[in-house]
Amino acid sequence: MNRTAHYQPALAWFALLGSAWVFVLVTLGAFTTTIGAGMAFSDWPLSNGSVNPHGWLTELDKFAEHSHRLSGTMMGLITLALALWLHFTEARAWLRKLGWWALGLVIVQGIIGGQRVKLDAMQVPGFEMSFGQMLRIPHGILAQIYVCLLFAIAAGLSRLWIERHGGTVTAPSARVRRIGRWCVALLFVQLTVAATMRHNYAGMAIPTFPFSTPEGGLLPVTWDYRVALQFTHRALAAVLGIGILAYSHVLWRETSLRPMLRWSSMALVGLIFLQITLGANVIWTARSVYVTTGHVVVGALTLAVTFLVTFLIHRDAVEAPAQSTA
Repeated sequence: MNRTAHYQPALAWFALLGSAWVFVLVTLGAFTTTIGAGMAFSDWPLSNGSVNPHGWLTELDKFAEHSHRLSGTMMGLITLALALWLHFTEARAWLRKLGWWALGLVIVQGIIGGQRVKLDAMQVPGFEMSFGQMLRIPHGILAQIYVCLLFAIAAGLSRLWIERHGGTVTAPSARVRRIGRWCVALLFVQLTVAATMRHNYAGMAIPTFPFSTPEGGLLPVTWDYRVALQFTHRALAAVLGIGILAYSHVLWRETSLRPMLRWSSMALVGLIFLQITLGANVIWTARSVYVTTGHVVVGALTLAVTFLVTFLIHRDAVEAPAQSTA
């Protein structure tokens, strides 16, 4: 097929809808985990054998889990429609492939979520968690990759990307691109540690903040794997705080970028400040449900926005292979 990339408003807005809806799914998933409602129903894909189970609108644990399942189903349908729409109308092969990758990933996520329920009773020798409970960790990690895929698709379909309005004046410096990639990588590592910590019930393994002991010690007095996870999470937060501030600084000073991308540095500073504040309040409120849920959601949003900014800065590198073979 000989097709030329052009701005498709309806498709672009649909992709933007998917990027917004995924945060409904992330929020409901975070809330479900925070209140311990992942096994509110012991069957899957139905809930107590029904798509409208008794009590799901009146009992909080059932509402959290069933609404998470319903939002996941909606996300799957949105992704299926997006992949097919891209396949039949989008000229760029890399963008069509991203659509199929997103669809494949949402299917895998659904399967993992289902097996987490069905294999909840399968014990693993030498581990405190059952095999089903262990599946919560890759489920949380893959969700972050999925969010980034949706943001990449939405960015590639945007008028800004296609018509290069608000992007770059000249090629961005190697430094700003390199720091962006490092920040995205560090955020993904941090969220992987966070998912592992969260599902190992290590969120309060160090019950004081900012110090690790009530006496003001920087290091915990006693260590186990939960304490190690919590301390690693805190140490990475400090590194990320510095990294995001550095990235924001070079973004603001990067004259090759148009104002929109330069001003995004302010959003990154605001998000990392909010995330660290929420993290501190998770400890200070002894894991308040709403603070903890907000911490998970803002963490995913911080990764998504940092990835989006970095992806936009790499626009020419993404499009170059296709242009060189055109």
